[in-house]
Amino acid sequence: MDYEQILNDIKPTSDEQHQIDEMSSKLVSYLQKTCDDEGIDAKVTIVGSVAKHTALKGKSDIDIFIAFPLDVSKDTLKKKGLYLAHKCNDAFGGEASHHFASHPYVTSDIDGYEVDFVPCYAIEMGEQIRSAVDRTILHTRYVKEKLSSEGCDEVLLLKKFMDMTGTYGSEFKVGGFAGYLCELLIIKYGTFEETLKQACSWKYGQVIDLEEYGTAGNFKDPLIVIDPTDKNRNVGAALRLNKMSEFIQSARNYLSSDNKRDYFYPLSKSLDKTEILDELKKRGSDFIAIRFAIPEMPLDTLHPQLKTTTGSLIEKINGNEFNVFKGDYSSDEKNSAVILLELASSKLNSVKINQGPKVYIDRACRNFASKYGSENCFVIDDYLVHLQKREFSDALKFIEYILTPEHIRLIKIGKNLRKTIVETYEFVSLEELADDDVYIHFLDDFLNPGQYIVR
Repeated sequence: MDYEQILNDIKPTSDEQHQIDEMSSKLVSYLQKTCDDEGIDAKVTIVGSVAKHTALKGKSDIDIFIAFPLDVSKDTLKKKGLYLAHKCNDAFGGEASHHFASHPYVTSDIDGYEVDFVPCYAIEMGEQIRSAVDRTILHTRYVKEKLSSEGCDEVLLLKKFMDMTGTYGSEFKVGGFAGYLCELLIIKYGTFEETLKQACSWKYGQVIDLEEYGTAGNFKDPLIVIDPTDKNRNVGAALRLNKMSEFIQSARNYLSSDNKRDYFYPLSKSLDKTEILDELKKRGSDFIAIRFAIPEMPLDTLHPQLKTTTGSLIEKINGNEFNVFKGDYSSDEKNSAVILLELASSKLNSVKINQGPKVYIDRACRNFASKYGSENCFVIDDYLVHLQKREFSDALKFIEYILTPEHIRLIKIGKNLRKTIVETYEFVSLEELADDDVYIHFLDDFLNPGQYIVR
């Protein structure tokens, strides 16, 4: 297939690239001059996709790392790193905010560019690492050495394909392929299409070890890609099994498709509220939607807590013999979140079988019959049982019971969410969700979970 037109659409234009390079150069020059003028022992460098020329059009965020010698204390690194970041931000009229990884860093909006100023240690090998971000300079250096300009284009095709099939991005919300992982795949396989062909035969525990370190046995992840700059790190550790599987199936679909071009562009569909609601109702399921407020918190904290809460709630509901056919969560990431549960039925009969001991165990059977009354006991197979009244026969009532201050600890719930869920949750209809631009997309994805991996 000829990818020229697709690359024209996804690759930064020469003008865009020039502006990015110019802004990056100005920021680095200012910071390095400040370090030199003020006697701060640090080297400033551009890292990430901008430095490697693997950034998609319109996604050219600038990552600036301020590397300090290994003998500098962490407190000094943080203090001087943040000082330099704010000084640069102010000099260029930016708007800054703090974030936290292994230590604080600053994100600034400067002339429409999102710029991260990250203090780190200047390491020359993975074994010297002091914090997770320290490897990034090594990653940038490695990729620039290994990728040609043609290779960078292949990375762009892979990133865009993954983005449009919902498998790109290592942040928890997605759980997909990181940009660095995409670059290593192209370094390994050479081209976008060859990467897809090879992925079709991947198995669980697939190993890619570019430098042949032989350390793959230390990991138990679905995809094991040994970091060429650190033999003790798996670059694929954040990749969730379902996203690896979706990529494999996307690759198969693409290679056999007559509409390959469509895989590089968003789905062209209009969301019809009535049609979505009708399709959901045709399933004959009982839907329970729980909407609640969310506190202000980083997104990389919010989504793990929402996932934990949703999974634990489903487990508890199933444990009470309600059958949750499917469950998921979504959030507008500003004000609210929704947990959506699809049940075969939200109602149960009023009694259940309470299974006792096997009839061969005399003393246990006597105790069981004494406790529940001989007249109420009977035998199923070789077990003594009795009919027991259910405490909850309505899933809504059971959820209401759980989401109270007294019982919320029955489920595992994100510590930042506990108070807001209890105080603000409400059951909402599918119709109410469909009236919201964010949640109608959620309902469409809930209804059509495979729509992104095939065109």
